Amino acid sequence: METVLQTNIAGYEPIRGKVRDIYDLGDKLLIVATDRISAFDVVMANGIPYKGIILTQISKFWFDFLSDDLDHHLISDKVSNYPAPFCNFEKQLAGRSMLVKKAEILPVECIVRGYLAGSGWKEYKERGTVCGQKLPAGLRQCEKLPEPVFTPSTKAERGTHDENISFEKCVEILGAERAEFVHDNSIMIFKRAGEYAESKGIILADTKFEWGVIGGRVILVDEVLTPDSSRFWPADKYKPGRDQESFDKQFVRNYLESINFDKSGPGVELPDDVVKKTSKKYLEAYEKLTGKKFEFKD
Repeated sequence: METVLQTNIAGYEPIRGKVRDIYDLGDKLLIVATDRISAFDVVMANGIPYKGIILTQISKFWFDFLSDDLDHHLISDKVSNYPAPFCNFEKQLAGRSMLVKKAEILPVECIVRGYLAGSGWKEYKERGTVCGQKLPAGLRQCEKLPEPVFTPSTKAERGTHDENISFEKCVEILGAERAEFVHDNSIMIFKRAGEYAESKGIILADTKFEWGVIGGRVILVDEVLTPDSSRFWPADKYKPGRDQESFDKQFVRNYLESINFDKSGPGVELPDDVVKKTSKKYLEAYEKLTGKKFEFKD
């Protein structure tokens, strides 16, 4: 299967993000997940086969899973339900797109960490904190935290890095009521999803959520609990004190670290073995989490 690095709908020019092409349809958006892959906020030169479909289908699974607890933006992922001319582009859009309600996006990314990994581990080694929050002494790399911690950040423009902020700064940006809402519900989702994922043999180490507002109501938006927005680890291979095997793009990050990628400028061409192994990881995550066989292969 060829990778889809961008979509092209005659007469419509999307906003192209790091991974998604977003078409503005007035009070709705059409969000298309391409096969582009980013790491350290840099988009790589080549893509990962099936990645956009897997991201979309995992998000759809979680929206369905959480629908009794939260409002979200998903309207439909069936191309035949899309307005013209998009309903005529089945080949480009099938499996990898969602028609959603347009919301005013809150300008804070809501990150929840359940394990001491990534940049959190680096900071903890230096200062005993994660995003400025003091943690118990003596924790090991990738160790489970006593309780999940909420570590919000400001959203960066493409090519720049997100900036961690305190909860007090989050309150200053969003207001107390909305800040409390996204804090409490981000942790609630993390705990619910983490328990479910563990029942499927997957550890949810950390993730990030985005929230938006429609008519004064805060709803869950963007992608949810995907391998692009989360760290997923195989539970049967988990051992604190070292890096973990993962189902997410940590495999790509590790490769880039191994070649001393400077985390800026244009993305590099990922070698075939990294592409194939990463695609396999994404497929495995989808099938383990949803309990379904992936049906979108050629």
